[in-house]
Order: sequence, then structure tokens, then C-alpha cells
Amino acid sequence: MPAEVKKQIELEIAHVLFIDIVSYSKLSINEQRAAVDELNEVVRASEQFQKAETAGRLLKIATGDGMALVFYTSPEAPAQCAVEVAARARNIRAYNCAWVFTVDPSAV
Repeated sequence: MPAEVKKQIELEIAHVLFIDIVSYSKLSINEQRAAVDELNEVVRASEQFQKAETAGRLLKIATGDGMALVFYTSPEAPAQCAVEVAARARNIRAYNCAWVFTVDPSAV
């Protein structure tokens, strides 16, 4: 392959926050939609989400009953985001759904 065609691959460490709605499948279709909408609203309101998104250092992946947020910032960002989301969600969580948070580092 000619040198001009080859691209240099640069690896970067990303820190992933997985958020999942517990017992999602037990909800009605309307409740499922409302629970996902509520989760999206609470996550988008978090300071860490907004900072990373504004800086272009966030990848958002919908998973049906939750999401994966890939932060290309600091290792603390996804953990802090989870804390912020959990604090906000405590007061407004619909349908008594629990949210599960998992943070993993990954080379991408």
C-alpha cells in the first residue's frame, strides 16, 4: 500500500460510563419511552456531560434501555457524571426505576 494512502493510527484512552435502566422490560411501552426520555434529560443536564460535549470530547451511544457515554477527557469525568446524574435522579425518577452505573477505561 502506498505511503500516501496509509494513515497513522493514534490510540487514545477513553473512559466509558454505562448507564442502564433496571427492570426496563417490565415497564409498558409508554413508561419505557418516558423512562428513557427522563434519563436523557438528567444526563444532558449534568455539568460533566455538558463540558465534554462542548469540547467535542464525548461520544454518546444509545443502548435502548440506557446509554454509553465515552469521555475523552479525564478518568474522573465519567465517575463525576454518574454522581451528578444519581443526585439529580433521586428527586425525579419516574416509575421507580433504578439506574445502574458502570465506568470502564478503554483504548480506542
